[in-house]
Amino acid sequence: MEKGNHSEVTEFILSGLTDRPELQIPLFGVFLLIYSITLLGNGGMILLLMIDPRLHTPMYFFLSNLSFCDLCYSSVIFPKMLLNLLAERKSISYTACAVQMYLFYAFSSVGCLLLAVMAYDRYVAICNPLLYMVTMSRRLCKELVAGVYAVGYVGSMINTCFTFRLSFCSSNVINHFFCDIPPLLALSCSDTRSNEMVMFTLACCIIVSSFVAIILSYVYIIFTILQIRSAEGRRKAFSTCSFHLTAVVLLFGTVIFVYLRPISSYSKDRDKVASLFYMLVIPMLNPFIYSVRNTEVKDALRKAMNKLITNS
Repeated sequence: MEKGNHSEVTEFILSGLTDRPELQIPLFGVFLLIYSITLLGNGGMILLLMIDPRLHTPMYFFLSNLSFCDLCYSSVIFPKMLLNLLAERKSISYTACAVQMYLFYAFSSVGCLLLAVMAYDRYVAICNPLLYMVTMSRRLCKELVAGVYAVGYVGSMINTCFTFRLSFCSSNVINHFFCDIPPLLALSCSDTRSNEMVMFTLACCIIVSSFVAIILSYVYIIFTILQIRSAEGRRKAFSTCSFHLTAVVLLFGTVIFVYLRPISSYSKDRDKVASLFYMLVIPMLNPFIYSVRNTEVKDALRKAMNKLITNS
């Protein structure tokens, strides 16, 4: 990055969720509650998957990584947002803005790719059950997760470097509650066409490719399930996939809406609501989505609770 291109700005001002002072304290209370549930839910899920040997399978290995990503990218946004709801001056340094953007895109990209890996895992489990443990070996699972993290981190670094090579000379007020690419591109006085192309290309490589992989996996899964003669067998197979599909629809629906549109169509209120949903609400809901309809997780949780009560 060239130093001269961004020497005009040393910090940014985040406009936040609302400019109405009477809403600051109520919003602080609501989002503090959401963040607390997110920490408890995802942290508890990771701990549960670690301590119960019955859950040491490929599917739950991927799920623990998904919970870790949800925990991380929420923690990148939540604390600063909560602080700004109480602060008079909602500033963030130039460096902190870049770090926040990098970490958010890294972990959110990893989350999208993990959902694709989890769909492949369900495809193997349902379409080739006899070869499942051979195909989804421990080595392959580790390699898939390592590859997912590598792609997410590299893609985020590219996006962040391209964004922060721009000049921000007319204003330093970011029309958002965190350092996101679309409002920063709208703020820049440089030519952002190459940035839009890079963001769109990376979004297609990560978001669209993950979504397509998930759809293809579930086409094969559904075709296989429909061939099962037993109604109970079909019900059980659909049940193991339904919670994953719920998470996929919630996440990809909002992410595609925000990042696969021209920057010229960026809308202050609409995009803030969509961003709140996929970065705050979905990480809070994921542990419940993956546990409420999952008998193995519920049994493990019940066992852990009973052991805790007995020991106390």
